[in-house]
Amino acid sequence: MPIGEAYAGTLRTRLDALRELVGLSRTRLDGDTLAEAGRVLDEAAARQRLSSKHTVVAIAGATGSGKSTLINALAGVPVSETGLRRPTTANPIACTWSEGAAGLLDRLAIPGRLRRRPLAGGIGDEALQGLVLIDLPDHDSAVTAHRRQVDRVLALVDAVIWVVDPEKYADAALHERYLRPLAGHAEVTFVVLNQVDRLPGDAAHQVLDDLRRLLDEDGMALGEHGEPGATVLAVSALTGEGVGELRELLGAFVQGRGAAERRLSADVDAAAARLRPVYVADGRPGLGERSREDFGARLAVAVGARAAGEAAEREWRRNAGRACGTPWLRLWRWYERLRTQGAAGAEEGAEAEATAAEEDELTARQRVEQAVRIVAEEAARGLPVPWAQAVREAAVRGARGLPEALDELAMSVGSPPAGGRPPRPAWWPAAVLAQAAMTLLQFYGALWLVGQIIGVLEPGLVPPALIMLAGILGGPLVEWACAAAARGPARRYGQETERRLREAAAGCGRAMVLDPVAAELMRYREVRERYAHVARGRGEGGGPGGAVVRTGAGESGYAGARVV
Repeated sequence: MPIGEAYAGTLRTRLDALRELVGLSRTRLDGDTLAEAGRVLDEAAARQRLSSKHTVVAIAGATGSGKSTLINALAGVPVSETGLRRPTTANPIACTWSEGAAGLLDRLAIPGRLRRRPLAGGIGDEALQGLVLIDLPDHDSAVTAHRRQVDRVLALVDAVIWVVDPEKYADAALHERYLRPLAGHAEVTFVVLNQVDRLPGDAAHQVLDDLRRLLDEDGMALGEHGEPGATVLAVSALTGEGVGELRELLGAFVQGRGAAERRLSADVDAAAARLRPVYVADGRPGLGERSREDFGARLAVAVGARAAGEAAEREWRRNAGRACGTPWLRLWRWYERLRTQGAAGAEEGAEAEATAAEEDELTARQRVEQAVRIVAEEAARGLPVPWAQAVREAAVRGARGLPEALDELAMSVGSPPAGGRPPRPAWWPAAVLAQAAMTLLQFYGALWLVGQIIGVLEPGLVPPALIMLAGILGGPLVEWACAAAARGPARRYGQETERRLREAAAGCGRAMVLDPVAAELMRYREVRERYAHVARGRGEGGGPGGAVVRTGAGESGYAGARVV
């Protein structure tokens, strides 16, 4: 890969997905959460601009483990100071086997006075062409600046050779601070047991087996039986035992020119593992049809859809009674209303009505808030904390003004149509005519009787009495028939009013609350998809590109390089 050429294959796809993921998440996640992902992207961009023909390998270890002796043995000449004084190495020292690594060393902030070549004036070992070996200070140094140097350089190199000795190979500081957190970097990690010349007989094999056991407990995969993983071997930098084998392994490793990409892929794995809690949901997040229907039903209760339907039904039946009732009953009802209504009574009724209206409004607002709170919790259930909070905030923002909007709906949808009265069926005119005919019969019979009494007409009580009786009985009979006939249309009219108000309330809630919540859930699914691309490793799993993603269940599995 020439200098400046973009990464290819799965690594490029994962870096692009990580970049998109960070961009989509900046408004939802804090900077500390995205810091590691941003650092990986920055390091990937910085490494891509530098030489791809060189592999930077750091030699790290504890005090007295023989790091400097080992690098001198690999180089064939003294390039790093050795001695009994501790710490011997105070600053990172670089040894390069070929030209063109200046940019890499500048990135590591290694000054020119600390840059070495294996052989003065020579090309060096052909097998190690492209190797840049960095001798680090002791990671357990008492000097804080030395430990900071180790941590800084380890974050920038392509591979690491951990040098341990028979006394400190099980040091908790090494395993807990470095090996365990960097267990995913197994493919770019060498663990060298140095000073085996001090171990008698089979003790070296026993210590080496115990070292492998500790690495396995740390979660670091071992490159055995042809599987990818960390390389573990025993050497003696002082006597040269195993140094040739290490040089051959390093040569093959460097000539493969894949360490930088494997290291970056491992860094992406580590960033994905850290981001998993904020992207991977438990269960099935989102709003189901049942939740949407329940939300609409709660809004319908808050807006009083059933009460409006019942009121519309009563109004329809009252209009039927006014149109088809007997004139005498209507006059009596009018008189009763006038008699029972007074100035004081009207005033008290108005106050009571205003108080009831205020209580109803307060109750309706509380019901709306409760409905929004319930649907927000249902939508956020199972989501990672930042996205659950974003869903709740979207629901709260959308709910602002919802009670007022529902009140307007209740006034417009729940009120009668233009004209102030519900529509009348086609049979009402016939009923009105029949009621008028019954009234005329009563007047006709009464006038007939009056005419007989004053002597204008011939006496005959039965005919006029029968006519009056027919009018008197026929009026209530027509009213009763109309009331019976009005029950069905009145019920349907009330149900239609309730349905329209329910649909209007559900539509208002959907536009103001459910749609913003759905937009947040869609955004989460989008970043979840990007995270699946980031976390799919090196394509060794199922699904597209190796990702095993069950979006509905909120799970993401990936099998990839055991490299951090």
